[in-house]
Amino acid sequence: MYNEEIKKVLNLGRMVLIILFVFLLAQSLNAFKAWRTVDVAFNSISITGTGEAVSVPDIATFSFSVSADAKTVSDAQSSVTTKTDAILASLKDLGVAEKDIKTTDYSVYPKYVYSQGVCTNMMCPPSRQIPDGYTVNQSVLVKVRKTADAGKALAIAGEKGATNVSGLNFTTDDKDKNQNEARANAIADAKAKAEILAKSLGVRIVRVVGYTDNFGGPVPMYGGGYAGISMMKDSASAPTIPVGENKTTANVTVTYEIR
Repeated sequence: MYNEEIKKVLNLGRMVLIILFVFLLAQSLNAFKAWRTVDVAFNSISITGTGEAVSVPDIATFSFSVSADAKTVSDAQSSVTTKTDAILASLKDLGVAEKDIKTTDYSVYPKYVYSQGVCTNMMCPPSRQIPDGYTVNQSVLVKVRKTADAGKALAIAGEKGATNVSGLNFTTDDKDKNQNEARANAIADAKAKAEILAKSLGVRIVRVVGYTDNFGGPVPMYGGGYAGISMMKDSASAPTIPVGENKTTANVTVTYEIR
């Protein structure tokens, strides 16, 4: 009987020790987490960095449109198709690939003229809409991968009957490369600023605890030319089109834990 009582006391003691161990372990873990948790208001600094990447454009894009008016839809379509096919054939002869030519719009709509009746006794009847045929328009986006041929491509569109040529733009095919380079430069800029500030404050940088970025798109940097042409028709020769450079800018904000 006496031994049984001792066993009960010992078992109870073991249970108390186990519960105490678990409690202390939980408290230790919570303390460790609290130590690792950053109070942004008091234990961090936020630094803004700026970076740039400059590249020479390797592709040119532009749009052209062909429009035609006729008494019937089929006649208007036939006229547009003939001129568009002539432009596309010449562009392909220049080396523009089929995959880099895309129709962005094809529309057919009726035309009207307004007829005003004869006025009598100072009274004029309302004007009337009178059908006057149809207009067909086709717009095509072209990508020229050899930028030196951009002027030749524009001349082809104008000489072969395009009603409008516009939206010339020089860019790079691999946009991620420029963005990544600009971002890396911006992060390096932020890190350098943070190290200078930390030294001035008498603290040390522990780790990065926050990050945001806001990219600016490529900005053309022209070399004495222009990157837009509109209403180009019956061109006598290929225009000279300077390519220039594109500058990509990245702005980042990095938050650092300090001790």
